[in-house]
Amino acid sequence: MYSTSGNLPTFPLETLTVRPWVDEVIDTVGHEVRSPYVEQFWLGLLGPSSTWLLRRLVARFDAEPDGYELDLAVTATAIGLGGRSGRHSPFLRSIDRCCRFGAAQQVDASTLRVRRKLPPLTRSQLARLPLELQEAHAAWADPPAPSLAVDELRERARGLALSLLELGEDTEATERQLHRWRLHPAIAHEAVAWAVDHRQVTQRVARGDQPPEAA
Repeated sequence: MYSTSGNLPTFPLETLTVRPWVDEVIDTVGHEVRSPYVEQFWLGLLGPSSTWLLRRLVARFDAEPDGYELDLAVTATAIGLGGRSGRHSPFLRSIDRCCRFGAAQQVDASTLRVRRKLPPLTRSQLARLPLELQEAHAAWADPPAPSLAVDELRERARGLALSLLELGEDTEATERQLHRWRLHPAIAHEAVAWAVDHRQVTQRVARGDQPPEAA
């Protein structure tokens, strides 16, 4: 179920080479590490320190997509885990936890592969979460019944699309998820377009912007 972490680096090793972990399946169906899905549902499994570390590691891929050299002591201090050496230091335990849960993988003594996306939680992982989060996840994942009338199905699809976008999914991933829930492609496409427009209008209102015709 989990990737093993191998022999984690210890100080005085100063840097760790971080590479993106390319996985066609997880990169297609998974959730971006910085998305609300990961924050809401993965946080209880990874723990706050490992989640924050993972977000920081992935954020650097924005500027250095092929990988980079990570200064261990600086990074540990920057996220509040100190620079203590030793296998049981909080910082190295956070790296180890990322590896054990399959979010990262140690390639060798000085190279770490890191996922940009995390998969949806498995049934056994969900069982480890508080009941409230299990219910929230069930509500998020519950597909609409195919027997609904077209108007009801359209409204449900719009709500699901909006929820997925709010959870940090992009439009392509949202539409793919609606397809996996066996929604008709035309209904799925319309729902995503509606959700995108709805979010833009809501964001303009929140900023106090005037509509284009009133400008």
